[in-house]
Amino acid sequence: MTAVPLARLAELTADHDASFVLIAREGGIDLLTGDIVDIDRLADIPLDGSDGAREVFAMVPYRQVRERGFEAHDDGTPLRCLVVTEHLRLDRAELMGVLPQAPIVLNDGGFDISDDDYAEIVERVIADEIGHGEGANFVIRRDYRAGFEADDRTAALTWFRALLAHERGAYWTFAVVTPDQIAVGASPEAHVVARDGIVTMNPISGTFRHPAGGATRESLSEFLSSAKETEELFMVVDEELKMMSQVCSDGGRITGPHLKEMSRLTHTEYMLRGRSRLDPRDILRETMFAPTVTGSPMQNACAVIRRHERSPRGYYSGVAALFTPNDEGGHDLDAPILIRTVYLHHGRLRVPVGATLVRHSDPHGEVSETHGKAAGVLGAIGAIERDRAAEARDDDAPGEVRLADDPEIAALLASRNTRLADFWMQPQDAHPGGRFAGHRALVVDAEDRFTTMLAHQLRHLGLEVEIASWDAVTDSAIDTADLVIAGPGPGDPRDTASPRIARMQQVVARRCDAGAPLLAVCLSHQILADRLGIDLVPLDAPHQGVQKTVPVFEQDASVGFYNTYTARVAPGTTAVTDAEVSADASTGDVYALRGERFASVQGHLESILSRDGLETLERLTAHALT
Repeated sequence: MTAVPLARLAELTADHDASFVLIAREGGIDLLTGDIVDIDRLADIPLDGSDGAREVFAMVPYRQVRERGFEAHDDGTPLRCLVVTEHLRLDRAELMGVLPQAPIVLNDGGFDISDDDYAEIVERVIADEIGHGEGANFVIRRDYRAGFEADDRTAALTWFRALLAHERGAYWTFAVVTPDQIAVGASPEAHVVARDGIVTMNPISGTFRHPAGGATRESLSEFLSSAKETEELFMVVDEELKMMSQVCSDGGRITGPHLKEMSRLTHTEYMLRGRSRLDPRDILRETMFAPTVTGSPMQNACAVIRRHERSPRGYYSGVAALFTPNDEGGHDLDAPILIRTVYLHHGRLRVPVGATLVRHSDPHGEVSETHGKAAGVLGAIGAIERDRAAEARDDDAPGEVRLADDPEIAALLASRNTRLADFWMQPQDAHPGGRFAGHRALVVDAEDRFTTMLAHQLRHLGLEVEIASWDAVTDSAIDTADLVIAGPGPGDPRDTASPRIARMQQVVARRCDAGAPLLAVCLSHQILADRLGIDLVPLDAPHQGVQKTVPVFEQDASVGFYNTYTARVAPGTTAVTDAEVSADASTGDVYALRGERFASVQGHLESILSRDGLETLERLTAHALT
């Protein structure tokens, strides 16, 4: 049955001008061949030809994020498309029998950045970026590099076979072979999938490197109890919900959390699902790229990466994307993240790996995480010695009980959801007949796409909502909206030299001077406080991804915070100028303000961490509109 496909693979391997892709997913292995086309933009992916809808495989480099207006080093890595002319199905057992498997020895291996230098970069990012309000978390990579004595194509197929044999739990295992670009990997994470009008995203965060002898209930429980690992996952879910709210009419529903168990690593993950009618190329553009490999907020994360990474990323943190014609005349999309991937070129390999840096990261711990991730890839391909216990588990019977099935582990995972907002755990269709039906709201985005989640919640409350960027919104739009929501964003609210901060000051002032309804969030809350004469100060420790129960006037609310600066009054202060103040009784940190036709809040009511977010948003919106 597979003699012809296997012979075809042999032909392709021998022809160094031929291009092909091998993908192992959903229990089968596909061989794709066709013509290579390099293009400039995602919109140019050639899904339709003179003969109708085409199947296309694309390698999308990280630099493509510039399509969203974000910063990136331009290293010229191509947006490469394989326009499929031949799609063959291979039998796994027969393929394993013909793929090369002789060990390939590495030489001159090591990281391009020393451990000490990487630790210094981590320290700078924590102090200079997170410590100055530039964002909640950032992923900074370094590359493991080595030489090898083998033909590039032979090495790629050898390591593809090794991944099939020894790496369980991958979403895709793949080899992409073109004349000047070769990649082989086992990605654990589907970044975005679109099928039958349903968009799915799969944020994965937290990396548990299995100890010698394998993971146990006790060692995994310790990992799952880590505040750092838990907060990392919540932050990336928030960031991907921003994307889902942009592309899905119903915003996105969370299910999980789950364990992603691989041979040498275990991750925690959620699934996000929503409905969308967008072209899959538009879905892919609006979701570039996963916060698990960039950071949040996304736009500023790209700027931080450019400032601190010493070389361009190439395909690392981009996606591989397969566009397949469907019965409705469109295309389905399946796009895993390009991580856990080896890049080969003229007898040299490169394995990019990154660590997620948060406010309480330990620099040497993050160094260790990059070693663990690189070793996970190199061990899986057999380039370094494998964990024998892990190999034994690879051969376990199908009935093996995974740690995810352990009742204690399952209970520990499920307990995470008690911290999350019910709103995002269920379908969230807009309610045109909601309390504020008939009102038009303008949300001004200050470079944090939390505004997409905020807009979705406002639509749920009945408002008609438009989002405009701070650098594109007109004074006329500001003046004519029934309600303006001045949104959150990164940076120091005292930095008047920043055009973005200056414009948000103008937005707040314009509405206040006109006595027009205004709701200010996070950064804009701080700007409003400054206008009222309240001091702005940096927090002793950033509140990035922190959940707190705080007073918001008539009642306490459980709210998620992403701030490095705070407005602060003398403890016990309840009013300033023409505003009521809701502040911490001991520190004087201002959590909310309200006055005639305005209200503001420091926390992110739209965050998954805001269990009382929707109710509090409704109360503050009602006050501003009254």
